[in-house]
Amino acid sequence: MLRLGFLIGLFVIALWTGTSRGSTEELKIGAGDAAAENILKPIKKAFESANNVQLIVIDSGAKMAFADLKRAGVDAAAAGIGYPAWLELMKHEGVEIEDPAVFHPVTIGKDHIVVVTNKENPVKKLSADQLRGIFSGEIENWNQVGGPDMPIMVVWGSLMPDTNGMFLAAFLARKPLVSDVLDATTAEDVRANIAANPSAIGIGPAGILDDSVASPETPLLSREITLISRANPPGALLKLLEFINTDGRKFIKATE
Repeated sequence: MLRLGFLIGLFVIALWTGTSRGSTEELKIGAGDAAAENILKPIKKAFESANNVQLIVIDSGAKMAFADLKRAGVDAAAAGIGYPAWLELMKHEGVEIEDPAVFHPVTIGKDHIVVVTNKENPVKKLSADQLRGIFSGEIENWNQVGGPDMPIMVVWGSLMPDTNGMFLAAFLARKPLVSDVLDATTAEDVRANIAANPSAIGIGPAGILDDSVASPETPLLSREITLISRANPPGALLKLLEFINTDGRKFIKATE
């Protein structure tokens, strides 16, 4: 009886050891839509399979991602913004970064902000002036820009502050965004709403595009995609950065 108990004990220890060795690491990254849609989500499945790491992508936007990293709620933050501009954003939003040198930025890709329309919309090109008119509400009907006679519906993603801010600064100058918008959340939600509404238009990272929507030619608006972490990052994050620069490149949607 004593020997049986001893053998059972050895079995439990061996089982626990084997499970521990094979356990999956967890890597949490707070992300803006450019990083999430162009890089992190496209590589997620392949990266997890190759590295035995569970990649958790939290769609939070640049501000919340950095704030979460500051309080150690995530392992890294990634967004479509350069590091100096990111620090300025945090200052503007009232989030104090006491020592910027604590965080280490690395550029992991580039992105174009794209304009998205319903795939049935015949409008193939929009100028900067036309974008300003549409998103400010001065242009209210598609027939004013060469399209069909139907009112324009602007879809706006509330969880895309970095993309929204850059687009507004580039094209609306000091004009406010049209007040009557269809509220959405993430870039995926923006795309879904545009795909379901023939009169809809919105914006997002290049990775938002698929065969469910269209994208008219517009003035180029590009940006860096930056990932930041603290000193001595977890091994899983180092694996991710290596994967992004090697085998993962074929999955990435960000443009060079």
